[in-house]
Amino acid sequence: MATLSSRTKAQAYRFVKKYSDVYSVKKLCRHLAVSRSGYYDWLSRGQSGHARADSELGAEIAFIYRKSEGRYGSPKIHAALKAKGLAVSRKRVARLMREAGLKARVDRVYRRRQKSRTFFKGLVNRRLEQEKASKINQQWTADITYIKVGNRWGYLAVVIDVYSKKVLSWALSDRLDSNLTMFTIVKALASRKPKRGLLFHTDRGREYCADRVRHLLAEHGIEQSMNRPGKCTDNAEVESFFKSLKGELIKDAPIANLRHLREKLRRYIQYFYNRTRLHSSIGYMSPIAFEKQCT
Repeated sequence: MATLSSRTKAQAYRFVKKYSDVYSVKKLCRHLAVSRSGYYDWLSRGQSGHARADSELGAEIAFIYRKSEGRYGSPKIHAALKAKGLAVSRKRVARLMREAGLKARVDRVYRRRQKSRTFFKGLVNRRLEQEKASKINQQWTADITYIKVGNRWGYLAVVIDVYSKKVLSWALSDRLDSNLTMFTIVKALASRKPKRGLLFHTDRGREYCADRVRHLLAEHGIEQSMNRPGKCTDNAEVESFFKSLKGELIKDAPIANLRHLREKLRRYIQYFYNRTRLHSSIGYMSPIAFEKQCT
């Protein structure tokens, strides 16, 4: 039988201690290929310095994890620890989270269904012709997603600043139409007051192809851009937001009605996503903190 390293033995002993109330020590030690005498000797010695350090770090990790309501995985928790001045490797954070059973909430994105394949001519992906966004109010992106509300669907529309990843506006409705998209655009314009020349990118949904939407954008000197057919990755920023939202807020959380969902969305978007959540694409900062740094 191969000899276990001292670190592996310590991990096995911790496992035995954790489950000794459920299974016999004898069976656990035999299953993990460690001796009972070694286990009892380990118990009498108490925790090693490394084990104590792991315990303290594990408590800090658990605190950050609970504060994020289970939304952070090891990369973001590692960044949060680093911001607190704690020098620790990402692998160690991942190991301690794995041992504690802490796993970030994730979910797949439910893509909105295309009911029409008749698109307006002349609407192309202008983002491919421009440099990557280098400041706020240079490029915005928007989309709509479906969220299950009881036996019906709720429709969430958002507008996001590509540079800072901040959700500029959002709206929830039980109807999927251009009124929903118009409301989010008007709200974002009132909040940010962008200069003429802003690029506004979406998918090819009818709600963004509507004449009233196109006229509104034209009135404000905004250039409209749309995904290439079949290329949902052209709108990656908003797709990423919807995936985070559904994994961190909606998954395994029954929604009673639109009012209930609207309140959950308000707390998540305005107080967590924009103000607190760490985003890897902007140096593990929140969108609001990132924008303050850039001004």
